[in-house]
Amino acid sequence: QVQLVESGGGLVQAGGSLRLSCAASGGTFSIYAMGWFRQAPGKGREFVAAINRSGRSTHYGDSVKGRFTISRDNVENTLYLQMNNLKPEDTAAYYCNAVCKRYGSTRDYWGQGTQVTVSS
Repeated sequence: QVQLVESGGGLVQAGGSLRLSCAASGGTFSIYAMGWFRQAPGKGREFVAAINRSGRSTHYGDSVKGRFTISRDNVENTLYLQMNNLKPEDTAAYYCNAVCKRYGSTRDYWGQGTQVTVSS
C-alpha cells in the first residue's frame, strides 16, 4: 500500500507563507502525476495544483495562481507546495494526491490532510 503523509500546515497571518510537504512511501512503486487539493469547512474539495511526472508541467487553480508553487523531488518521492501571500480564504485542509503504479495496478492515493489556517 502506498502511503502519502503531508506535513507543514499550521497557523499563519494573512500575507505570510507556508511550505507543505507530502512524502510517499510503501515499497516498490512508480509515481506519475501528483497534486494538491483542499477542502474548507462546509465546502467541496477544490483543486489547488498539479505536476506531471517529470516536474516540467504544472497547473494551478485560478484562486492560487501567482501565489502558490508546486514542485517535486523524484529522488525523495516528495511533493511540495510553496504558499506565499496567504489569504484567509486559503484556510482549509490540504490533501496530497498521487497517481501511482504498484505491481501492475495504477490508482489514486490520498494523504490524510494537513490543516492550514490563515488569520486576518
